[in-house]
Amino acid sequence: MGRTGKFALLAATILAAALLLPFAALQAQDQSNQPSDNGDEIIPFLNQNIVWYRQLTILQQNATEPSDVLFFNDNRHLADQIVRLAFDFARARAQQLSAHGVTTAGSVQTGQGGQFQRLADSANKAEQKVKDLQQEIANFRRQLDTANPRQKRQLQALLAETQSELDLYLARRDALRGMLQFASGATGTGSGNLTAQIEELARAVPSASTQRDSSSDTSSTNATSTGEAGRARRQEPSGIFAIISDLFELRNKLHALDDNLRLTDSLSQSAKTLRTPLLATLRELSQKGDQISSQPDSQDSTILDQERKQMEDLTQEYKQVSASLLPLGKQNILLDVYERSTNNWRTAINAEYQTELKSLMLRLGGLGLILGVVIGTSELWRRATFRYITDPRRRYQFLLLRRIVLWIVIAIIVAVAFASELSSITTFAGLMTAGIAVALQNVILSVAGYFFLIGKYGVRVGDRVQVAGITGDVVDIGLVRLHLMEVTAGASPHPTGRVVVFSNSVVFQANAGLFKQIPGTSFLWHEITLTINAEINYRDAEQRLLEVVNKVFEEYREQMEIQRRGMERALNSVTIAAFKPESHLRLTPTGLEILIRYPVELTNAADIDDRITRELLNAIEDDPKLTLLRSAGPTIQEQPAGTRS
Repeated sequence: MGRTGKFALLAATILAAALLLPFAALQAQDQSNQPSDNGDEIIPFLNQNIVWYRQLTILQQNATEPSDVLFFNDNRHLADQIVRLAFDFARARAQQLSAHGVTTAGSVQTGQGGQFQRLADSANKAEQKVKDLQQEIANFRRQLDTANPRQKRQLQALLAETQSELDLYLARRDALRGMLQFASGATGTGSGNLTAQIEELARAVPSASTQRDSSSDTSSTNATSTGEAGRARRQEPSGIFAIISDLFELRNKLHALDDNLRLTDSLSQSAKTLRTPLLATLRELSQKGDQISSQPDSQDSTILDQERKQMEDLTQEYKQVSASLLPLGKQNILLDVYERSTNNWRTAINAEYQTELKSLMLRLGGLGLILGVVIGTSELWRRATFRYITDPRRRYQFLLLRRIVLWIVIAIIVAVAFASELSSITTFAGLMTAGIAVALQNVILSVAGYFFLIGKYGVRVGDRVQVAGITGDVVDIGLVRLHLMEVTAGASPHPTGRVVVFSNSVVFQANAGLFKQIPGTSFLWHEITLTINAEINYRDAEQRLLEVVNKVFEEYREQMEIQRRGMERALNSVTIAAFKPESHLRLTPTGLEILIRYPVELTNAADIDDRITRELLNAIEDDPKLTLLRSAGPTIQEQPAGTRS
């Protein structure tokens, strides 16, 4: 073998070793899954790369944190290189197939392969015939320069006939070319059409285009990266709702990264599948080169020329195959780097997800603990109320207050725990409170009046009260309404059969006037007015009449004393004089008017008034000095002994 052949063989061997070394692990792969050599695998592989590349849009939407932006920018830079290498492989592969005259088998899949092949063969034959005729015409024209006149006439006739035949085949060739071009576009076959399809797909990915403006790409990438990185990191979530929202966002990021990793693995497997036949071809070429180089050197120049021609063909074919294999090898390395970067990104997101999840669990546990303490305190309140408060009225008040305080505290704790910002919830609560105060002002006033009614000197069921001139016994005290059973006025009141309903806000109305008995008391002051002759001794008359009233009063003096002491206890520091009848004198044009006031129990008021009246009349009849003027008999007036709310 000559020096040139050995030099070419050495270069081919070095190139083979450089390319085969990174892919030594693939030599044992199953050869049954190798794709065909007609180029049908190129377009699906490019489509797979484009789908994988467009997955970056979803990742970009999820890059909301500065750390996410850093990972995304690195992955996008790698993805641009990966998809660019995929198109470099496709272009090199299409060029290799075109050099070997291989067409794709897409037309066979559509059932039109035989017809298209016959059309291509006819076009090739017509093209070859045109070339032959053009060669003949050129030969005839060269012969015309040296031919004699007789030969010239004969050559001109042959030239005219050949030219006519050439015109016919040119028309036939053009027609076949038009049909072939149409058929290639309709069926998607032919190496030239494969190149067009590759470039058409490359326009869908700017980074894979052969006419990219690197400066514009770099500036746009830097601008986007700066814009993404310029996002301020969000504040740490302060409420349960915010933490739950962050967990859903992080979960979506994890799903997006998992999908991207699955697509990356699939793309890596496809690239390995495409590399397998190319590696086999390189090994086959290397073996052929070894066989040629192992042959003994020959002294025959013809044999040396053949060996040199074989080595040149092997070298040319080796360069074509390596041009297709090299982008796939680089892509494999970048895919590994991309996958590691994405896994690191996913690890960071997963760590943040676990941290947020633990924070949520702690907050929910803390909320449950606080609510447990509040509910436990409420239960202690309830038990203490039943144990230490025996008065049903007071017990009901404390239990009602317990429920109100419990629900208010629970609402505040839950609102603070779930709210993201305390300032926003404070503003919202203020606006809501103002709206409620305007819309429900009467109801709120009634609820406030309820607490006045059940206060220390408040009313309770069974008390007799007077509201807005209506007297009745309390039958129910609601949160917003007061129900009275109306009774008749006078010394002997009786139920009228009606229930009167008042709003609790009546306690705030100046003209309504709510009168009720002091707690622990049930008495009234009654008055009797007698008009007698002014000529008698007024001292004896007053003394005589007062003795009659005291005689009746002595029968229930003890009960009145008990009520007096109860009033002193209820009113604390107020000292109340002993209850007893009293008299007052007043001169009138008709005579001397004696007014006698005395306390009576509500339950026996009518009987006491009747007995006192009878005793007074008997005393007047027994004493001839006492003369009751007929023009003004005795009158009884009721003076309430209660207080006003």
